[in-house]
Amino acid sequence: MHATDALAAALPGSLRDAAAWLRLAETPHVGPVAAKALLAEVPDPAALFDTDPALLAAWLAEVPGCHVEAAVRALREPTPGWLAQVGRMAEHALAWAAQPGRSLLVVGDADYPSRLHAIVDPPVLLYIEGDRSLLSRPAVGVVGARKASAQGLVHAGQFARGLSQAGLVVVSGLALGIDAAAHHGSMNGPGSTVAVIGTGIDVAYPRRNLALMRQIAQQGCIVSEYPLGTPPRPEHFPRRNRILSGLSLGVLVVEAAAQSGSLITARLAADQGRDVMAIPGSIHAPLARGCHELIRKGAILVESVEQVLEVVRPGTSSSGGAVSDKAQRRAAVHGELAQLLVALGHDPAPAEALARRAGLPLPDTQGHLLALELAGLVERLPGGIYQSLQN
Repeated sequence: MHATDALAAALPGSLRDAAAWLRLAETPHVGPVAAKALLAEVPDPAALFDTDPALLAAWLAEVPGCHVEAAVRALREPTPGWLAQVGRMAEHALAWAAQPGRSLLVVGDADYPSRLHAIVDPPVLLYIEGDRSLLSRPAVGVVGARKASAQGLVHAGQFARGLSQAGLVVVSGLALGIDAAAHHGSMNGPGSTVAVIGTGIDVAYPRRNLALMRQIAQQGCIVSEYPLGTPPRPEHFPRRNRILSGLSLGVLVVEAAAQSGSLITARLAADQGRDVMAIPGSIHAPLARGCHELIRKGAILVESVEQVLEVVRPGTSSSGGAVSDKAQRRAAVHGELAQLLVALGHDPAPAEALARRAGLPLPDTQGHLLALELAGLVERLPGGIYQSLQN
């Protein structure tokens, strides 16, 4: 008797099924696209392992890039060592899922998110911590640069909070920068948040987001397709992005450099038939170039939460909220400080140019810029360039 079969025989119904799903998810040469094709023929994964090899080969022959012989051999003739390893993984996973707030979600479950199921390569098995019902609610992906500007972080938090207040779930990747700001912002509204991660769900990465990860587990939902204990690997993060976009009605790119990983998420979203939106920035800002590239290629330019809602929920908009703290601080600025803010406008500029625009001495201008920076109204960019942090 195979190790996974022995484990399954000792388990009650639903857990026995979970062991078979995990074995299918981890079978070499059988990725999510191939698994979807096989399950369309035999919905019970345990039965696949006993299916005639000729039938398996015929079903897999239509899967692009599939090494059919290797896949059939892995399904029908797994090595004892590999089966023993999978058996230990299944036992570990089932013990983990038995804890409060944790669960396993397989592509055959009735509550598997329909949007995710519809993509070409839905994950066979997901590890879930938190409220799994969030995965099936209307959602918007919010992504962007890890090394974000102060303005980008503000935008991410504001847009995520507005979307959450409108009842939408915000999906992001728990990375530093824009992702983290989006998660924080969305938990300030009823929509909450989903974090799709590229490690095992029991691995905190990056470590700086450990507290945020714990908060999301309590107030939202964390999702991973990777087995417990899987460390961060570069190839995992682009792959997890298909889940992020697959759960979403549309994806908003807040800030991205020209070669940003966020552009991968945008491409996946477009391939899945999702709306891609981008927030424009200054032509002088490196972190706006990725957004501008997306807009040139057809992404929807958005400047407000209402415009995002109009894309994903045509005919609707969110209600206006109270004036923000930043707006109050901006209104409290008078005299030469206000004069300098007007001179700065929307286009970043060095202190010398701002002094000329405002008609102020350079030393006074530099002092005023420092005061505005400390007030959170101005950001100093590399090269001594200043930009206004718009409300």
